[in-house]
Amino acid sequence: MLIVLQRVLRASVNIDNSAYSSIEKGFVALVGFQPDDNENDLSFMVRKILRIRIFDDENGALNQSISDINGDILLVPNFTLAADTTRGNRPGFSTAMPPSDAKVMFEKFVDDVSSLHTNVSSGLFGADMQVSLINDGPITISLASKK
Repeated sequence: MLIVLQRVLRASVNIDNSAYSSIEKGFVALVGFQPDDNENDLSFMVRKILRIRIFDDENGALNQSISDINGDILLVPNFTLAADTTRGNRPGFSTAMPPSDAKVMFEKFVDDVSSLHTNVSSGLFGADMQVSLINDGPITISLASKK
């Protein structure tokens, strides 16, 4: 399971030129799945994103988690994170989980995060989404459940 986490001041997802979801201060998580991802990967990543300390404390140090600041979370499915770019210039996607399985995993991930954190929004799996954000810092972290 792969996640690119971006600390934001605000972010939104539009689908078909209409607002679908939006958040204020918190983070956007672009979420991708690989064929061998399972429940253990989901659980690991839920814990990781809720506990990772990427928000400033009163001294300006990165010592607070999303839970500590009661921030917002926007989860966006993104199969392109699993792209294979080792050959040529066109990415291959055989390294991404098949869409029917990835949809189930993404929806479970949203449910699991939402069960532990109140301010959670998401994109729509399979939709052509326009994601807008104001990156704060900028702080962008890459996470992989298999590392």
